[in-house]
Amino acid sequence: MDLEEAFHIVGEFGPYQKRAVAVLVLTQVYMACQSMLIVLVGSTPEYRIEQQDVVPSSQQSVAFTEDIDSIVTEWFLVKQQAYKVSLAGSLFFAGLLVGNVVFGPLSDKIGRRPVYLTGLFFEVIFGYVTALAPSYEVFALSRLLVGLMNGGIGLVCFVLTQEYVGKSYRAMTGTLTSMTFAVGIALFGALGYFIRPWRNLATAANSSGVLFFLLSVTLPESPRWLYSQGQTEQAEEVLRYMALRNGNAAKHLMLQRVGAAKPGSHSNGGAGVLQLVVHPVLRLRTMVLMYVWYACSLVYYGLTLGASETSGSRYLNVAMYGLVELPAYPLCIYFINKQWAGRRKSMASFLCLAGSACLLTMFIPENTGTLLSVTSMALLGKLMVSAAFNIAYVYTSELYPTVIRNAGLGVCSMSCRVGGILAPFVPSMPLLYEDDKWKSNHE
Repeated sequence: MDLEEAFHIVGEFGPYQKRAVAVLVLTQVYMACQSMLIVLVGSTPEYRIEQQDVVPSSQQSVAFTEDIDSIVTEWFLVKQQAYKVSLAGSLFFAGLLVGNVVFGPLSDKIGRRPVYLTGLFFEVIFGYVTALAPSYEVFALSRLLVGLMNGGIGLVCFVLTQEYVGKSYRAMTGTLTSMTFAVGIALFGALGYFIRPWRNLATAANSSGVLFFLLSVTLPESPRWLYSQGQTEQAEEVLRYMALRNGNAAKHLMLQRVGAAKPGSHSNGGAGVLQLVVHPVLRLRTMVLMYVWYACSLVYYGLTLGASETSGSRYLNVAMYGLVELPAYPLCIYFINKQWAGRRKSMASFLCLAGSACLLTMFIPENTGTLLSVTSMALLGKLMVSAAFNIAYVYTSELYPTVIRNAGLGVCSMSCRVGGILAPFVPSMPLLYEDDKWKSNHE
């Protein structure tokens, strides 16, 4: 029998798979905390510049007027040093880019489980380095390494949620993974409210990773990966174990024998990327999709990372920026399955609405009503761009032929990470304007 027939015997989404997927899905809470860490630990409090007449020359000192413990107050990352906060955030997303590129092929070669467990272990280690960093330089380097691991295990974690279950449950597990990441952002906002010192917050946010690592140690290798590598007997052992834990009898389960996959037999990556450039239709399609992914990532992370800069409680804002994503998933499912809407019209509409909401924030005065305020428009923009982002994933995979689908998705994913690298600098742009204005007034 083939794998899909075996999963019907084992159980497509039995009790054991539910527990295994739950561990992987809940790990997204930890990953969301690491992704959003810089939002709170890099908060810039209100401050004033005090002029001190010290012989032989006058000097300036920074006096913080808001009681906040962050890397900004510890290492005085203000004025000319303010860019270092955004730089630390960009280094995290640069790590994500490299992690996606390295860990994906590595998990195809040596297996999902060892790559996932190794990445999660080192992410926890580097997360504690972040919390204990004696200097900004060590902090920034640790964020790069955490991002490297986060990007790698995020990809492998998603793949495992797809490969542990039957074909009919893949969409559900994928959606659960994305929704739990959004919930993780909200939980991080709540955690930040109760734990204010930045080192304690970084330690608490990272400590959940220890629990998820211990739970993940019990997870088996992906039976689909084992089967694709010609390790049929090991795949049968994993499937029989799943069946046993699901309460199903599968002692005589036998998979159809296949040869081990040869290197490059699945797809020729170089040829695939070349096709995207050579073929005129695919070239135009790829250019448009790359820009869509870049714009979605820049707006999505730009708004999320700027949550602490908007008016009101920074902790409540972070939580709301996470929870506002949740309605995006049923919205996507509803519209993309309607004949009068479909993928293209839905994605274009959500992108236009997201852009309009963001543009409106420029014309709304601060401290206006609750319904029509900068924060409410930014939240609406986050909801719309989240919906567009979700459709982009589905639509992109459908627009490319099977033989170059991985190449197309890979190129779009890289442009997406470029948007993420630039996103941390978006919230700091008003501060740069204020600095230039202050300099011109004092020259």
